[in-house]
Amino acid sequence: MTDTQEIVAKIEQFQNDVATLKAEIGKAVVGQAELIEDVIVSIFAGGHVLLEGVPGLGKTLLVRTLAQAVDLPFSRVQFTPDLMPADITGTNIVVEDESGRRNFKFQKGPIFASVVLADEINRATPKTQSALLEAMQEATCTVSGVMHVLPQPFFVMATQNPIEMEGTYPLPEAQLDRFMFKLAVTFPSKETLVAIFSQTTTTKVADVRPVLQGQRILEMRTLAREILVADAVHEYVAMIVMGTHPESPTATSEVKRFLRFGASPRGGQSIILAAKVRALMDGRHNVAFDDVKRSVLPSLRHRLILNFEGEAEGKTTDDVIESVLANVRP
Repeated sequence: MTDTQEIVAKIEQFQNDVATLKAEIGKAVVGQAELIEDVIVSIFAGGHVLLEGVPGLGKTLLVRTLAQAVDLPFSRVQFTPDLMPADITGTNIVVEDESGRRNFKFQKGPIFASVVLADEINRATPKTQSALLEAMQEATCTVSGVMHVLPQPFFVMATQNPIEMEGTYPLPEAQLDRFMFKLAVTFPSKETLVAIFSQTTTTKVADVRPVLQGQRILEMRTLAREILVADAVHEYVAMIVMGTHPESPTATSEVKRFLRFGASPRGGQSIILAAKVRALMDGRHNVAFDDVKRSVLPSLRHRLILNFEGEAEGKTTDDVIESVLANVRP
């Protein structure tokens, strides 16, 4: 088999695995095709996801179903104001051995799973939220001066409610920047609602089977990073990121008027990694400008900070990003 044939075979296998995973998730999650695709993109790009939407739209169901379909250790943490960092990372406990001697033993917390659901993450205090920072960036967890390596693959899926603000603690910018994507979980259409009602109000339970192993996910991540990106595409992403900064000479009037701060370089990295996965999902071994455009909104919307005027005018970061995309040409 030639190198070209081998590459084609790997891409076809990648497409088949993604299609199988989508079909398995679709057994339990009705509709939300774009949301499911974005979550899958983040998995194979090696990133974390923040899901934002009102209660009852299936955010928790999506994450739990995903964990079943990829056959990985799964844990769920319900974030509350009284949750402590040790409740997430784990702590040292006193145990007694056979000879009666007492010593400390590290009791692992729920962070030591491959798929971690941080449910209503903005309900915990900043001190507890920060317990995820090291894990999300370094894939390690330090307790009592001892560093523990987390299992691989590892990704955090966090949810938050954008409406109820009482008793919540908004995520700081450094924490938000750790998430590769921020995805808006929108209300379903009438047709989707009908399908949800008919599927979830009977005795029939969706049988979600594990279709991907952890090692295969790591292989698919490696393949995604090998996808070629032309210099022109790198430059296009750089122009988009620079265009979100009010002080940039290429900033649009909307950016200068409504933004305090623009996206970080990590935002550009997220765009490119996501674009590589989308190229593979479309059966290509090179990134196109359309792959980039499809990845910009989920990669940057949580990395921009509106100023007072932007908030007063009711602008969203999506509005500002759209103006940047309209201004920056490939």
